[in-house]
Formats: sequence, C-alpha cells, structure tokens
Amino acid sequence: MKRATKVRIYPTDEQAAFLNAQFGAVRFAYNKALYISRHMYKRHGVSLRPIRDIKPLLAVAKKSRRYSWLKEFDSLALQQAVINLDKAFANFFNKKLKARFPVFKSKHGKQSSYHPNGKILTDAIQLPKIPPVRANIHREIVGKVSSITISRNATGKYYASILADDGQEAAAKPACITAVTGYDLGLSHYLIGNDGGKVANTRHLVSAYRRLRRDSKALSRKKLGSANRRKARLRLAAQHERVANARADFQHKLSRRIIDENQAVIVETLKLANMMKNRRLARYIGDAAWSGFVAKLAYKAESAGVHLVKLDQWFASSKTCHCCGYRMPEMPLKVREWRCPGCSANHDRDINAAINIQHQGVIELMAAGHVVKAHRGLRKSGSVPVAA
Repeated sequence: MKRATKVRIYPTDEQAAFLNAQFGAVRFAYNKALYISRHMYKRHGVSLRPIRDIKPLLAVAKKSRRYSWLKEFDSLALQQAVINLDKAFANFFNKKLKARFPVFKSKHGKQSSYHPNGKILTDAIQLPKIPPVRANIHREIVGKVSSITISRNATGKYYASILADDGQEAAAKPACITAVTGYDLGLSHYLIGNDGGKVANTRHLVSAYRRLRRDSKALSRKKLGSANRRKARLRLAAQHERVANARADFQHKLSRRIIDENQAVIVETLKLANMMKNRRLARYIGDAAWSGFVAKLAYKAESAGVHLVKLDQWFASSKTCHCCGYRMPEMPLKVREWRCPGCSANHDRDINAAINIQHQGVIELMAAGHVVKAHRGLRKSGSVPVAA
C-alpha cells in the first residue's frame, strides 16, 4: 500500500536558489506545452496530446541554443509537468469531474516539482542535480520510495512529500460489522454523532479574524514592490498558515479517533459550492472545511480497513423523523428542535439527522452484502420522545 509522508526540508541559500529555479523550469514546461496545444488548435485546428506529441519535444528543446538552460534541471520533473497537463486536459473532457480548462501557471501560485528518482538518507533527501538537502524526517519511511514532490508554501518554507510503497495490502474490511456510527456535520457543533455526542466547532478562522483583518489592511497600504510590502505579505501568510495548521491538527486528531472507535462510519455528502452562496454563512462554512475532514476520514478508513459510507447529498436527514419516518415539508436552518406531527416525538435537529444518517448507512451496508449486528435498529413506529 502506498503512503505519503510530508516532511520539512531546510535547503541552504544555494540549494533554495536552485529549487526556485527548478520550480520555474517546471512551470515553464507546463505553460509552454499549454501554449503549443492552444496555438495548434486555434490556428490549425489540430488537437495535440501533450504526453504523446509534446513531451518528446523536451529533448529537442534542450539541444537548442534558446532552451539549453533546461539541461540544468531534472529531466523527469520537466516531463512530469507535461504529463500533468495531459491529466488536466483529461479531467476537463471528463464531464463527471466538471474541471475547468487548463490555465497557465503563475509564479505567484503554489510551486512544486515531482521527482520519481529521489532517495531518502538518514537526515536528508537526495534529489537529482543538487547535493543532499537537510530534512526533518520525523517518522520512518517504510518500503520503496516511489516519488518525492518538493513544494514551497506562501511563507517560503520548503517541504517534501515522500510517497513510498510498503508492499502490503490494505487492511481487510470486516464482513460482519459490530460498530457503526453516523455523523452529521454542522456549524453550531462541528460533528454530531447518532449517540448524541457533540464535538465543539473550534472555528479557527473566526478566532483569528481580527489579526488577519489587521494584517490584510496593513498589506494593502504598502507600496507595490517595496520591501515593507514583502514583509507584510509574509506576516499575513504566516497568520493563514497558523490557522490552516491548527485546523488540520484538529481534523487529523478527530478523524483518527473516529476511525479507531468504529468499523463503519456514515457521513452525509454536502454540496459545498451551493452552501457557500449563503453570504451570512460562507465564511463559517469555509472555516469548517468539511471536505478536508471527510478526505482525512476516507484515507484513514482505507488504511485501517473501516467502511466509510457517503450518503447521497439529497438524503433528507434533518427533516425526517427517525422514529416514524414522517417527513416535514420544510425545515428552516433556524429550527434547532422540532416535534414530529406523526408520532409526537421531540427531536434535536442535529441528533435526529445523525440517527437518520446511521440508519441509511446501515441499509446501504446490508444492501452491499455486509452483516451489521451492532446498531440502534432501523426505524420503528412509535411515539417515544427522543432526548435532545
């Protein structure tokens, strides 16, 4: 099974200059390939396949006087840039993905380079064309290294993402499931379980909003191209980095605990693009970063052999009574507790949704041929109130 480990690297000034130049070369290869593809289609009506028609031109370009400087950099990293463009076109033409048309990469965006031929040393990383770069390898890299991706973030820190194959299969998922939990994602509470347990929403962005706003205003007042503007930009980027790190730490710890405690986890699928159209809640929804949390659940579940069921986005979890199945015609967001007209049960909106999510997840697991023994039971008729 392939596992990725992200470590901090500490290049010297000379190594940092080389890595920055290599980022530029990789970006140049991508942008040039995109330009050739667009030009040939617009002028001549010819559709080129980057991986087939443009990648071989890299070797020709290196022999020319104009592009001979490309010889200084890892050839496989340059080839991977063209391969990435080919994947971008494939994603664009895949109607299911709804990806946008490939655009030119900017030097102001995220910078990275892919190296399939790197090596891991005791406390350093060996890359082509450059002496070993000191690295903080905080955990053992097990298995054969498949690739190393070098990146630089907005604060100027360098990282290496090491992909290694340990040669082992993913843990087998149990056919008989004895621990199933459904979770509702929210804003007042980050996570609500079908057992009534609630996880507080830490709201990392909101808590840092004053500092971010202050630093953003300070940046806007600085003169373009000045040293003070560069310092202000780094201060703002550092604030955003702290928020992102705190959010990622919270999500990693929470997702690990959930996976360790369950054999099956049921979550709802949220259409975040539509939810972000709500101007009053957009900032809080973005701060919650539910998609990132579910992604962490997914890869941890795959590694641990835990079933992860993602329900359809149109499943009406909040406005359906989990006791009798009565479905409310409307359920405004401001309604936090409600009484079922069908069975007179009192519901906490979020707990009721989590129970419905668990019920539906159990149904889908059983429909897939799994045996589910430990759950709160499917919907039964009755009028027993549910504690809020």
